Amino acid sequence: MITGIVCEYNPLHLGHKKQLDFLRQADPDGTIVCLMSGNYVQRGAPAIIDKAYRAKAAILSGADLVLEMPINISLSSAEGFAAGSVSILDKFCHSICFGAETADRKLLMEIADALNSDTFSDKLRVHIDAGLSFPAARQKALEDMGLRGDILALPNNILAIEYCKAILKFNSPMQPIVIARQGNYHDTQINAENPSATAIRSLMEAGAPWQNYVPGADILSDAPLHALKHGEQAILYRLRTMTDAEFEALPYGSEGLWRKLMRNARKYNTLEDIITATKSKRYTRTRLDRMVMCAFLGITEQMLATTAPYVNVLAFNDKGRNALKIARQTGNFVNIGENTKDPYGDFLKRCDDLYALFSPTAARQNRKVYAHK
Repeated sequence: MITGIVCEYNPLHLGHKKQLDFLRQADPDGTIVCLMSGNYVQRGAPAIIDKAYRAKAAILSGADLVLEMPINISLSSAEGFAAGSVSILDKFCHSICFGAETADRKLLMEIADALNSDTFSDKLRVHIDAGLSFPAARQKALEDMGLRGDILALPNNILAIEYCKAILKFNSPMQPIVIARQGNYHDTQINAENPSATAIRSLMEAGAPWQNYVPGADILSDAPLHALKHGEQAILYRLRTMTDAEFEALPYGSEGLWRKLMRNARKYNTLEDIITATKSKRYTRTRLDRMVMCAFLGITEQMLATTAPYVNVLAFNDKGRNALKIARQTGNFVNIGENTKDPYGDFLKRCDDLYALFSPTAARQNRKVYAHK
């Protein structure tokens, strides 16, 4: 059986390793395929370590094939992130495994089915029009339908339900495998048994010991670290030089939000001040962070909604090579070499070039697919 995992591994930690070990023990002959965010992650920030290092660490920690999630998916909202990922894995995976604070598959599918309904859409609009933020309106709408809206207050539950929604929407034959997510996703302090990626990133950025919480630490230890703060001036330059039309074309800028961001980008001198002045109860912080990152990378609303023409391969072992053969028969999976010319490939290379600006020590490198012997 081929099982897919949607991940960021930012960085890969002990909880991720437990998931990989669980799948390996449940199906020793099975194949584990990771669809991993590249150099930019869903919260609208650069990944702390380059995708090549993270992919290699994933293979050495139990994965068989690592594919690079198209950037238009990795910078999408939770709904777009899940739907885009499921649409790729659905082509050749038999199941998809994800974590949730509420590891009740039946309940998650029930709520997902409700969220896909016209009744939910009508009730959601009522609460949105009343001035609630989208997350709050969504929870209220579910409660109006007699369902547990409270479980959508937890981050892994949100993504889990979005995966279930996508499975139902696409009528996918993939079977969801739900694992209980232990620990707190947003913990800023290290939990030795179930560390959060947030806490580990804090240790890495502070120069404190983090290796005990990260499988494959010997690989990642040599990698340059990346953080938003190092590229702030480059982002501010981009925002200050954008035209009105470029702001209007940004994703997430509906209801005049693009205009508000534009005004504040031309008024304030730090990203934090720009975001703070633009944020409101109606718009989440992560929406604005993704909007700003899209502006920096030159991603328009149209580009974000366009299906990527192919998926790059980052790493594989022998099992992964066989899964890749199946994927290539049913989907459009290729690895683009450095000398290959195509518009999408050129765009990805440009994004990788810009990624180096988020590190004081990194430089753009020619990368090769990691093939584990």
